Amino acid sequence: MNSMTSAVALPAPCAAEQAVARRRGFAYGTLGVALFALTIPMTRLASGSLEAPQLSPWFVALGRAALAGLLALLYLLAVRAPRPSAAQWRGLALTAGGVVFGFPVFMGLAVQRVDAVHASVVTGILPLVTAVLGAWLLGQRQRAPFWWCAVLGMALVVVFAWWRGGAALQAADGLLAVALVLGALGYVWGARLSASMRPEHVISWVLVLSLPLTLPLAWATRPSAPVQAASWAGFAYVALFSMWIGFFAWYRGLALGGTVRISQVQLLQPFLSILAAVPILGERVDAATGVFLLAVMVVVFASRRAASAAASSKGP
Repeated sequence: MNSMTSAVALPAPCAAEQAVARRRGFAYGTLGVALFALTIPMTRLASGSLEAPQLSPWFVALGRAALAGLLALLYLLAVRAPRPSAAQWRGLALTAGGVVFGFPVFMGLAVQRVDAVHASVVTGILPLVTAVLGAWLLGQRQRAPFWWCAVLGMALVVVFAWWRGGAALQAADGLLAVALVLGALGYVWGARLSASMRPEHVISWVLVLSLPLTLPLAWATRPSAPVQAASWAGFAYVALFSMWIGFFAWYRGLALGGTVRISQVQLLQPFLSILAAVPILGERVDAATGVFLLAVMVVVFASRRAASAAASSKGP
């Protein structure tokens, strides 16, 4: 009788532990998304606009990576992180091309030309672009509904950009498109590395690997004229949180709660970005923009559901 009781009671602690892990995963995931959501308005705050420029977009992108890289180097030394293998160095370099150089540079150039609300709606499709590239590069086959969602989501973003540009696409929309693709590539390769390395070590090694380029380039693009204190505050935020600490919370949330489940939290990011842009930058949100944003989020959510269904049908 005792053995039967213990046999029945064993699954309960496991289920309870899994529930706790999921709750912690959602908490970390939500924290990571909240930190990332301020990236666009803070980048705009740091670089200003073409009419009232502050820090150079090149310095914002490269300087934030250099500062985060120096902190990451100290962190890796403090925790005595193991050196990556030869195969992992290649993945780290590809990740750096996306999240250290590609996305920050092109995003910085774009937000000098369009407001943060515009950029937030367009980049709201980033999770879908990441899923599409992941399916293509990693050989993860998806069903037709997923691809239909991808086409519809991208069409919505193009129509929105065309409408906001006065019936014409702007140069900034091309810059945002490049930022999305490169950022998604960096996410895909970073996710692959996180399967064999601690997530905190992945982003830290990526930043340290980039230091030979980011340090001299940041020095070369440093401001030569006085800059407002608010711009330096925006720069400090994207260096510490967008480029480094935010990845700690985000990757840990994915590890605790599961990638498919926790990644749904990312649907909140464009909403939080727009909400932050209103008080930080004084921008306004019209009803049509809100409708477009909701439509994009519905499509992204539907694509996640389609991708999850496809994964479940294959079995473990």
